[in-house]
Amino acid sequence: YSQQGYYSWCCLLQPSCGHVGWLFWARFRHLVQTQGTLHSSDISFAFADQTHRVSVPEAEEAALQRGHLQLQALALPAEIRGADGPCSPHNGAGLRRWLCSAAPAPRVCVVGSGPAGFYTAQHILKHHGGALVDIYEKLPVPFGLVRFGVAPDHPEVKNVTNTFTQTARSGRCGFYGNVTVGRDVTVPELQQAYHAVVLSYGAEDNRVLGIPGENLPGVYSARAFVGWYNGLPENQDLKPDLSCETALILGHGNVALDIARILLSPLQLLRKTDITDSSLAALACSKVKRVWLVGRRGPLQVAFTIKELREMINLPGARAVLDPADFTGLESAVKDASRPRKRLTELMIKTALEKPVEMQAGAAAPREWGLKFQRSPQEVLPSADGSRARGVRMALTRLEGSGDSAKAIPTGDVEELECGLVLSSIGYRSLPLDPAVPFDSQRGVIPNSSGRVEGVPGLYCSGWVKRGPTGVIITTMNDSFDTAQSLLEDLQGGVLDISPSREGFGLVESILHSRGVRPVSFSDWEKIDAAEVARGKAAGKPREKIVDPAEMLRIIGH
Repeated sequence: YSQQGYYSWCCLLQPSCGHVGWLFWARFRHLVQTQGTLHSSDISFAFADQTHRVSVPEAEEAALQRGHLQLQALALPAEIRGADGPCSPHNGAGLRRWLCSAAPAPRVCVVGSGPAGFYTAQHILKHHGGALVDIYEKLPVPFGLVRFGVAPDHPEVKNVTNTFTQTARSGRCGFYGNVTVGRDVTVPELQQAYHAVVLSYGAEDNRVLGIPGENLPGVYSARAFVGWYNGLPENQDLKPDLSCETALILGHGNVALDIARILLSPLQLLRKTDITDSSLAALACSKVKRVWLVGRRGPLQVAFTIKELREMINLPGARAVLDPADFTGLESAVKDASRPRKRLTELMIKTALEKPVEMQAGAAAPREWGLKFQRSPQEVLPSADGSRARGVRMALTRLEGSGDSAKAIPTGDVEELECGLVLSSIGYRSLPLDPAVPFDSQRGVIPNSSGRVEGVPGLYCSGWVKRGPTGVIITTMNDSFDTAQSLLEDLQGGVLDISPSREGFGLVESILHSRGVRPVSFSDWEKIDAAEVARGKAAGKPREKIVDPAEMLRIIGH
């Protein structure tokens, strides 16, 4: 099986046992019909009692004449091998037609190698035995947010890359890194090369606060900060200033708790993770000992989950500080809530109402963190000389409505929270990829119906660029499966016409070559992976991430 999706085969048929070889060949042709594309120019035949090579039709005719077609022995569908089927021993012409009529395999392109991309590819490959899927990635390394977004101290979440690796190693899946779609190759060019294109490139930007002072030194987006400690190449020059004692995180999601945990974790815990050496060195010099997480709404509207909250509460050397007044009356209000929301709220209440003896025992903790509710940022306040952030002016809010639909309304009162580090964790945002792809700039998503891009047949989307940057990995998995299923239904229903063959990567490769772009294969990535693991082993870590794409390319000889 070649990289371009063609099969090459040589079949030797001897007079004494030619039927065995021919049966094997016929079975092979059947597999090709269901799993790939066959071109007669890639096939050679030689009969042991003949001195010349023959063409495919000649070889088939010779086999028919020699009586080598005992096809009942084949594990073929009944309608093919039956007495009246096209491949019965009495229907030589039908057999020839069947043997020579392999249908083109559907070629699917997936843009993005994060969870959405891999789960989409996995579902297509699993439920269509003939589809060929190629995954394109702008970085030389795969796995997207699993590599660059999941916290270093959550290795169990990263185990999903084992499944993605199995998908990438499939004979019907190709991986091409170091290719920026929209620049190195356009979406219309991909549409010329593939029967279907799925956009799964995630959210590459962050939502902005839109308030005065947010561009002051000392103010960072959560996305950039997470990328910094996780080794995302574009964030390696961030160099956050950790010389202050108090950090303020705007947002009540899992990412906000991840950042708080990284800022306050004992170094001996972080040293055992795959956090980058440069960020570990910076955290070793950090003076941050207090972290406040601030949200616009109340305890019943927090977006983080109980697992992440429990990790923060149990973090060694860090004391939780929650105001009991924030939870007054919530025990009765939460009775009708969903079980996850109820358990989460009960844990916050329990922590806020911690007994005095327990609080005294934790009072010696060198670091602390807490949750502040019903506060909306109005302005990042500058220091006296205007050189950096010194705090955030907050508008106090009241809630209108209940549950997830509750809205935060300013009361007119304000307060100032002093801090030297501000991290905005209010969400990610997708960006348009190509002028040929519709994009809703207001919502930050590609307009779609069940993953089908509106107005563009054969174009699909999955993951955050489809639904917005919400949920955990399992949410993305289910969403991606739904998009893949839409694509499969379109294949089955004839909405996607696969009668014209497509060259797939063969065409894309020529385009990339003409533009001086050298793609990175999955085997190339495995060399980078081996180098990272070896460096990590020497340092007592799972891996030491290589953060410079140029160094990655040097390792694989690009």
